[in-house]
Amino acid sequence: MDFVYTPENIPSVPVQGSNLHYAVSRIFCVGRNYAAHAREMGFDPDREPPFYFTKPANALVLTGATIPYALGTQNLHYEMELVIAISKPAFRVSVEHAQDYIYGYACGLDMTRRDLQIKSREIGRPWDFGKAFENSAIITPLVPKSVSGPINSGNIDLSVNGVVKQKADLKDMIWNVSEIIANLSEYYHLTTGDLIYTGTPEGVGPVVAGDTLVGNIDQLGKLELHIGPAE
Repeated sequence: MDFVYTPENIPSVPVQGSNLHYAVSRIFCVGRNYAAHAREMGFDPDREPPFYFTKPANALVLTGATIPYALGTQNLHYEMELVIAISKPAFRVSVEHAQDYIYGYACGLDMTRRDLQIKSREIGRPWDFGKAFENSAIITPLVPKSVSGPINSGNIDLSVNGVVKQKADLKDMIWNVSEIIANLSEYYHLTTGDLIYTGTPEGVGPVVAGDTLVGNIDQLGKLELHIGPAE
């Protein structure tokens, strides 16, 4: 097959403990999935169905990288999250069987141009400018579920320059891992190559050039990110 231009490398995430890579086609993100974070963003959380936004697969950046301060924003925020990788086609799956469709887990950062997100929200426009941009989906190597086992609880935290900013337990999610997969599979034919960022705890905040971010999730290890100067 001939192409008009040479395709870029396929976005992928390495698999911990192997030479394998998990090719990524889509990134789904859950909005406001921790009660305390919903409150700090000015909302009253409840058990209404979860909602989602997406990021392009080429937004992925592997842990340890230095990224430039994002274009077009004066208020770049971190959001530390558990990431799920789907293992096989999942369509209208039940909560009870949702764990069968998980390949593995990773630590992730949903970087957010908060000023652009809030401006879009206030005038009823999509969040794309605030969420779906280059270098906005940071991730660690995937830990296969066969190694970690199911992850439904455990510490999640993030520090900026050594100061703890976010700290919670995964069990604090309003919608747990199985419920997210089951719900999302009602609206999409999920399949291998799909990542789901599951939402962030309270304590989100801004970063500036020169900052170092370090996040941890029990059983998944450490995520590290450095913020460079704007281009």
